[in-house]
Amino acid sequence: MAMDYGTAGSLRIDLSALVANYRTIAAQVAPAAVAGVVKADAYGLGAVPVSHALLDAGCRHFFVAHLGEAKALKPHLPADATLYILNGLRPGAEAECAAIGAVPVLNALVQLDAWAATARASGGTLPGVVQVDSGMSRLGLTPEELAILRAQPERLDGIDVQLVMTHLACADEPSSPVNADQRALFDQIAVQFPSVPRSIDNSGGAMAPDVRHGDIVRAGIALYGGAPHGPPNPMAAVVALDAYIMQLRQVPAGAGVGYGLTHHCDRPTQVATISVGYADGWPRHVSGRGSAYIGGLRVPVIGRVSMDSMALDVTDLPADLLYPGAPVELLGPHQRIDDVAAQAGTISYEILTRLGSRYDRTYLPAILESIEP
Repeated sequence: MAMDYGTAGSLRIDLSALVANYRTIAAQVAPAAVAGVVKADAYGLGAVPVSHALLDAGCRHFFVAHLGEAKALKPHLPADATLYILNGLRPGAEAECAAIGAVPVLNALVQLDAWAATARASGGTLPGVVQVDSGMSRLGLTPEELAILRAQPERLDGIDVQLVMTHLACADEPSSPVNADQRALFDQIAVQFPSVPRSIDNSGGAMAPDVRHGDIVRAGIALYGGAPHGPPNPMAAVVALDAYIMQLRQVPAGAGVGYGLTHHCDRPTQVATISVGYADGWPRHVSGRGSAYIGGLRVPVIGRVSMDSMALDVTDLPADLLYPGAPVELLGPHQRIDDVAAQAGTISYEILTRLGSRYDRTYLPAILESIEP
């Protein structure tokens, strides 16, 4: 595939792989439904094209984090799709949310009360989700708030509670006893909301064996090819990223490379400077420890990652692979987002969401008929 040399590199997003991951998760959690978590612009990959691919595959539940994200995405969804706002609403934003038909996740009594008041002012009811804190100490009604709600159930008047949900703190560690504790506590809490569908699982929880997955699982990183647990990773790779060689040069033994001269060549070295840096979302923490691939062969990052470039030691590569404009694999068959995350001491979520706007983006279409449901 030709590369646009007016950009930092070529980012390819395989929507067929995305749909395959959706169906892998759906098979694991059936009969629960799978919701697509498309917050942060679908983890940096484009909320609109990602949502359209998921819609074509049968997905009808979508989660974003903020009202602004919901406002941007809602016009691109059909009437039978439900769009939820995970962070709930800032005070005063209730009428705007109601006007676009999004469903807020109510994370505290103050949010619940404001949404109920908006519903009563409209003369009808409004859909909402109640999130409860089952042990993560982040978002969700606290035990004290749940006790108040039990004593004052009229506070829900005007709210059509469509879902009660919580969030697992250690789902990426399936052997952690915390998961069983949270599931048990959530089951106890959810009784307070009889006949209301339940949601507990994120990607890690969804791919956990031998558990009850509730009614809707909220799939995020696994949709995009990230490992829901440790290796092996059952998900298909969704993203590929190529940079290109901007310059080749011979550097003598003992010479330093890059800012701070943190790398000194221990032999005569051929250095390739490539077109991606931390302004393009490539983590500076891979300086001196990361890698890339040229012609399927690993080459190390040497020196510090710069804003718009980084240096590779290509001394041992065949000469026919090395020329200005030659493609350099940063993400692809030899190196996936979890591999880069490990090099940078972070998580695959951060690698995806940092990928910026300076790439030539290509969406490989979802060929639905080639994927067995």
